[in-house]
Amino acid sequence: MKVLVINCGSSSLKYQVLDMTGESLLAKGLVERIGIEGSALTHEKIGLSDKFKLVTPMNNHREAIGHVIDALLDRDHGVISSMGDIGAVGHRVVHAGEKYAKSVLINDGVIEALKECIELAPLHNPPNLLGIEACRELMPETPMTAVFDTAFHQTMPPEAYIYALPYRYYEKYKVRRYGFHGTSHKYVAERASYLLGVNLNDLKIITCHLGNGASVTAIKRGKCIDTSMGFTPLEGLVMGTRSGDLDPAIVSFIRDKEGIHLHDVIDVLNKESGVLGISGVSSDFRDLEAAVEDGNEKASLAIKVFTRKVRFYIGAYIAEMNGVDAIVFTAGLGENSANMRSVICSDLGNLGIKLDLVRNNVRGKETIISRDDSRVAILMIPTNEELMIARDTYALARK
Repeated sequence: MKVLVINCGSSSLKYQVLDMTGESLLAKGLVERIGIEGSALTHEKIGLSDKFKLVTPMNNHREAIGHVIDALLDRDHGVISSMGDIGAVGHRVVHAGEKYAKSVLINDGVIEALKECIELAPLHNPPNLLGIEACRELMPETPMTAVFDTAFHQTMPPEAYIYALPYRYYEKYKVRRYGFHGTSHKYVAERASYLLGVNLNDLKIITCHLGNGASVTAIKRGKCIDTSMGFTPLEGLVMGTRSGDLDPAIVSFIRDKEGIHLHDVIDVLNKESGVLGISGVSSDFRDLEAAVEDGNEKASLAIKVFTRKVRFYIGAYIAEMNGVDAIVFTAGLGENSANMRSVICSDLGNLGIKLDLVRNNVRGKETIISRDDSRVAILMIPTNEELMIARDTYALARK
């Protein structure tokens, strides 16, 4: 069966087609600037050196998906002969609230449930729903699934997800910690189990998804027991442009001092903070490392603040799980920055965490990077959320 994986943003759409017989990637692509001047689709057929690019107006997600289908059917760059070759479509959906703890086949009831979750993820769920509705219109007979970022974290116990607020806010509005990046954390934990040759149910793992958005998760016996992101993706680690954890009174303090609206302060915390806010240079860690080499002290401070917070959560989760067997680094920064992994793992030797500097000198490759005498295995595993979505979609569609 061939599975089409769709990941819709507000003005973008990423996609992949995988043949689930051998879990091989056949094609992938990106549509940018949907509904904006300069809409473009870039499509790549795996095995071809040249990419197919189409620049044409795309006013909405339905038009964008129509062009994706045309690219998949293209004589030279396509990977299917008809839409009947697509056995199922898997959609990444950011937020399912408490409604779903696993992936589901999409029906009208699921659509309504996702609409109810819009207030929990106003930036993410609407474009996810647009992608689903466009695909259902264009491929009405094709099974479709929703795979949720929040689902993996639904195994957290109440003491991990309840905020110390009046309980009525949880009962009335479901104000609680949800966590995100769940598909990525689940994938790399399963790969770590495979690479170590140990059953996942026998492991305590800390997974570090480090990119422009970043989170750390504690996984005990295959289940998430805690994660750094909370009610929204703003909580937790310092990130590219997000503040992460902070004293909530700062919000009203800035609002009053600056004379701005509450939503403007939230925008500052989401879009102008993190390492960008500290450094004034960039939200891209590659730019920060280059600035450090040029002697930029604020860029150096931004990296120190970020790495300290990652170590903070690693230490907290070791305490929460009463030990750890493996620490996994993944996502853009976790996979590609040997220096960042080295800084994060420094001064953790007393906890049995010892990084091998030679093994650590690697990018984008599944490997164990800890020393032979390290009590804790350290791994670098490229994430593959699309494959996880395809696997869940394939399993549900076959049923």
